[in-house]
Amino acid sequence: MDMFMKEAILEAKKGLAEGGIPIGSVLVKEGKVIGRGHNKRVQEDDPVIHAEIDCLRNAGRIGIYHDTVLYSTLMPCYLCAGASVQFGIKQVIAGEDETFSGAREFMESHGIEVINLDLKECKDLMKEFIDRNPKLWFEDIGEL
Repeated sequence: MDMFMKEAILEAKKGLAEGGIPIGSVLVKEGKVIGRGHNKRVQEDDPVIHAEIDCLRNAGRIGIYHDTVLYSTLMPCYLCAGASVQFGIKQVIAGEDETFSGAREFMESHGIEVINLDLKECKDLMKEFIDRNPKLWFEDIGEL
């Protein structure tokens, strides 16, 4: 498995250990992680702190994003896809899109290369969480 996706999975597990939704993300530039984050909607009582948003915030102002790669354990939603488009990120790598199909077509229509690794570990992490916390999950994806 890609070492950067392993880092995103560690972030997802960190979020789960904090009582949140297990989705993690890292931002990579020139072969180095420059930002990392996880979904903190529950922990911070903030509906927009998705993993990718937390990751971008933690990376800080880097100026140019076109040479970065955004990794996420789950296919990004429209909020996070919009941030990727806004900042000019050219590649997004997702751990899986079976649990949530996200906004792949939107990103691709804006010139982002989207790769789905279809990882069992990412799917299992989400399945176990959703089985235990269906209401929280459906709140997260706006389907309550």
